[in-house]
Amino acid sequence: MQGMNATTGRAMSGLAHIQQSITDILTTPIGSRVARRRYGSEVPELMDQPLNNATILRVYAATAYAVRLWERRIDLTDMQFEVGQGGAASLILSGTTDGQSVQLAVDVRQGSAA
Repeated sequence: MQGMNATTGRAMSGLAHIQQSITDILTTPIGSRVARRRYGSEVPELMDQPLNNATILRVYAATAYAVRLWERRIDLTDMQFEVGQGGAASLILSGTTDGQSVQLAVDVRQGSAA
């Protein structure tokens, strides 16, 4: 599928387009898009919760559900949650697309440190 880079406006496709799409899905709160109220995920809401095992499990479930619903080009097989310095958080997603194994890193919460 051919798409557009959200930053540059240039054409993009393949794995880069899938990663951009998943990042957009996971960082968009449900109900925040006027024309597509159901679009997005519960992940932004969960990032305001204490990052304990229960919350991380909920992040995994919200991610799997949202990616399955909105990004059909990838089948997730595994995910890991990583917390960096300054509160930055990323999901490392593993899956298959077009019969090939892929791994994507998606920032789900930006840290306050510059």
